[in-house]
Amino acid sequence: MSKEHRIGRREFIMTSAGMVSAGLGAACGVAALSQDIEEAASKVGRLPRHRLGSSGREVSALVGSATWAPEAVEAGVRCGINYWHKADEWGSGNTPQAIRRNRDAHYCQVCVDRVRGNHETGAIDEEAHVQFVKQALQQTGLRYFDDMQLHFGYHHIEELKSNRGFIRAFERLKKDRLVHHLCLSQHSYNGNRKVAGGQSAPQILAAVMEDGVYEHAQFMFSYGDTPAVNGFVESARRKGFGTIAMKTTPGLGRMLRDQEYMKSFPSGTTPHHALARWLTTSSKLDAAVIQINNLDQFVDTYSGAGKPMRAADLQAIEQMTTYADLEACRLCNECMSHCEEGIHIADILRYERYAKDYREEDRARRLYSRLERHADACTACGACLAHCPQGLQIPVKLAAAQVLLG
Repeated sequence: MSKEHRIGRREFIMTSAGMVSAGLGAACGVAALSQDIEEAASKVGRLPRHRLGSSGREVSALVGSATWAPEAVEAGVRCGINYWHKADEWGSGNTPQAIRRNRDAHYCQVCVDRVRGNHETGAIDEEAHVQFVKQALQQTGLRYFDDMQLHFGYHHIEELKSNRGFIRAFERLKKDRLVHHLCLSQHSYNGNRKVAGGQSAPQILAAVMEDGVYEHAQFMFSYGDTPAVNGFVESARRKGFGTIAMKTTPGLGRMLRDQEYMKSFPSGTTPHHALARWLTTSSKLDAAVIQINNLDQFVDTYSGAGKPMRAADLQAIEQMTTYADLEACRLCNECMSHCEEGIHIADILRYERYAKDYREEDRARRLYSRLERHADACTACGACLAHCPQGLQIPVKLAAAQVLLG
């Protein structure tokens, strides 16, 4: 896409969606952007679809997100993306018209957080969740959400068993035909000092699957993942529990900016392209979401969906795994309980990923500012080091994160 046609989210909404709705779609700027979108869609082609667990629903092997730039969303629609993560983030002025006009052809997800606190300290509140979904429907104009997702998931298995407030909220909304399917995204809480008895994501996900109420889950998954996560994916496939990978690009943004590293990268592929091929053909996932920032990245990434791995892609995934293990925290949370200062290491390094790999610096700094303990509380005592499965130099990374986010 030519440089003069790369426009921001707000400008796109004002010049394209607004002008089309006003009957002014012949403006040259909109026409040029439309041509870029058409070209991008033609390069990617029609995306393959996979069955989402035992639900019978066929979803695009790579799903989309409301956090994408609008031009990438439009290209995704044309390529057959039919599942939209965080659709509640669209507002009445920028919900894609292509989705609103053909609503039943798309699966739109509402992402629901705990209330009166963050994902560690907040509460599951039936009434508050019901009202949040109703408000999101009014704001987006989508009429209903296909999937209602508990964001961040449960703290431990006991909470899943004893606190059914989110499930009751879903059942009320489903009765009114405002939501249809129940899902969650699950993070790890093992070792988290703010969460008594916290457990790891694979442990909780296995219990959710056995509980039988939730239909599918999103969870962190990418190249070089742990045996526990890989084991859950295998079990889910056998039992018909749906799986969608998130946080799939550890270290990828850093790779692209590392000129020396990219000199040795296999020719004929790119990090994003190889990742898309690997996720959709060499894993046992039902689907995955990959963060992209513009139309060019959409083409580079999503053109790999459903295509078999080549020698260059296999070599790329091997190199990317090694790089990520040296640079990017996998957020397993094994180290936190050993930090004498109670620093939320995984949260800090998750925000580092937002800034370095997703290029979302403002969001990362905003989230970092809300933490009670920042990275500069680290005394470099080294108590955490023996507990990092990747062998990361955590004090060094925390010091760098403070410079980046503080």
